[in-house]
Amino acid sequence: QVQLVESGGGLVQAGGSLRLSCAASGSSFSINAMAWYRQAPGKQRKLVARITSGGRTNYADSVKGRFTISRDNAKNTVYLQMNSLKPDDTAVYYCNAPDLLFNWGQGAQVTVSS
Repeated sequence: QVQLVESGGGLVQAGGSLRLSCAASGSSFSINAMAWYRQAPGKQRKLVARITSGGRTNYADSVKGRFTISRDNAKNTVYLQMNSLKPDDTAVYYCNAPDLLFNWGQGAQVTVSS
């Protein structure tokens, strides 16, 4: 069973940056697309960024140009660099494989103050 562990969240002022990491167990990491999702209070979880096994990326319109997803297959880790953060980015951030949907990790809380 693959385990996903997110880290790097925190409290930041609007305009600031954070880098999230997601460490995944399991030997099949490199062949799967990976994605970051977020869930704001009272709202549904939404996909914000996705990266294929070959490194092709796509983003939700709300984060395009501000967030960058990347991966290090040797470390079984996927990253989310978040710049120019806005209060609307406040949420719990999760990673997962969108085509397989493993058990969700605990997530990383990101809070952006105005």
